[in-house]
Parts: sequence; structure tokens; C-alpha cells
Amino acid sequence: MEYFWKQQDDIPFGNGYPLFGKEHIASTAVTLVMVVLFAFLFRKSDEKKQRRILKAIPLFMAALEIFKDLFLVSVHRFGLGYLPLHVCSIGIFVFMLREILPWKKAKDIFGEVAVILIMPGALAALVFPDWTYLYPVLNFINLHSYVWHGLLVLYPLMILINGEVKPSVKHIHYVLLFLCAVVPPIYAFDKKTGCNYFFVSRPEVSTPLEWIYNITGSKGYLIGYGVLTVSVILVEYVILYLLGFNENGLRRHRNSQSSR
Repeated sequence: MEYFWKQQDDIPFGNGYPLFGKEHIASTAVTLVMVVLFAFLFRKSDEKKQRRILKAIPLFMAALEIFKDLFLVSVHRFGLGYLPLHVCSIGIFVFMLREILPWKKAKDIFGEVAVILIMPGALAALVFPDWTYLYPVLNFINLHSYVWHGLLVLYPLMILINGEVKPSVKHIHYVLLFLCAVVPPIYAFDKKTGCNYFFVSRPEVSTPLEWIYNITGSKGYLIGYGVLTVSVILVEYVILYLLGFNENGLRRHRNSQSSR
């Protein structure tokens, strides 16, 4: 517990744990088991309770983020690198906008973005975390990261299983337009400040983005990144369709429930 309330710059190097080591695998497994458990309990809840839960998750995440920032300020370590500009940080705004905005179209758009972009991004972060080598297991930032990414998986999973979102490749433009609106200003901000939000300036070590960088080099990195992103999105739509998480599959599920 010596380093529980410490930021990475105040922890001697070597106190972290390896990618795909037992600590990483156990932490990710516990996170995903909790996500599945909460999703199961959510599915068993009535519609009013489901609505309350969905509204509560973004608020809880906002409280978590504020607490983390206050902690960083208290230890004099808050900086440009902690702004909510990563894809896994922007998720909270996607969730909030979906809950706050009254228009069905807006809810459909941000719901699609949550399921197709935020959820797989969070899963990728759990599989290839960029914080494990910096922090010991019993550290606030480390534990916060697992809870945060677990919630980023949980909310989209909930709106998927209760049928509020009907993902379809016909809606792929929702996700692509969202990326076109968000990525260019973040890229410009990265170039101006030296930050690496969305990993558009450079890849994270030991991730698929690094593999792409090693193949394409710096000049072709963003093209390769874009091709990977679109490819993953298309694969997601295929997987969700095969699992029945589409308009027709959800209709069949609702009809089977109503006929009981």
C-alpha cells in the first residue's frame, strides 16, 4: 500500500506489472466477470429500474473522473496528459449526451457510437493496457483504470441487451462522422502540445497500433490506423449480426418474450 496514493512520476520504475502477466490477466478477468454479472442483473430488472441505472452510470463516471482529477491536483501531478480526450475518456460524454438529449435520433447516434466505438475501445484497453508497467496493482490510478474501462464496456452492453440500440451496418456513417468530427481537432491538439490522445501521433508499445507502425512506418501510420479502425468496425457489425444483436434479431427476441 506504500504507493496507493501515488502518481506514476512518484513511483520508482519497476514497481508495475507486465502485460499479460498474472496480475494483468487476473485484473482483466475480474473486471469482465463483474461486467457480465451487472449486465445479467440489469437484464433481470424492470424497465424503470433499467432507466435509472442507465442514467446513473454516466453520473457515477463523472464523479470518478472528478475524484481522480482532484487527487492528481492534490499531489501536484495534474497536466495536459490527463484531459478527457482519449477515446476511453470521451466515452463519458457519449453516454451523457445519449441520456440527456431528448431526440430519438441523437440517442440512436450516440448509442451506436457507444456500442461500435467506445465498448470495443475499452475492451482493447483492458487487453492492451498502457498503465500496467507504471503502477503496482494496489494503486488508486491502476484500480480506477479497471473500474473506468469496465463501465465503458458495461453501459453499451446494457443498451445493447435491452434493445435500446439496434446496431446495423446501415448506421456506420454515425460512427464515421463522429470520428471525423472528433479526431481532426484532437490531432491538431496533439501536434500543438506534444500529447498523444487517440494515439494519432504515435502508437502505444505492444499493441496492434505498434504492429501497424512497424509495417507502414511513420508516413503510413495514420492510413494504416484508419484502415484498421474501419476493418474492426465492419467485423463488429458482422459479429453483432451473427449474435442476433440487430433489428431483426431483437424483434424476434421481443416477440418470443411476448408470446410466453
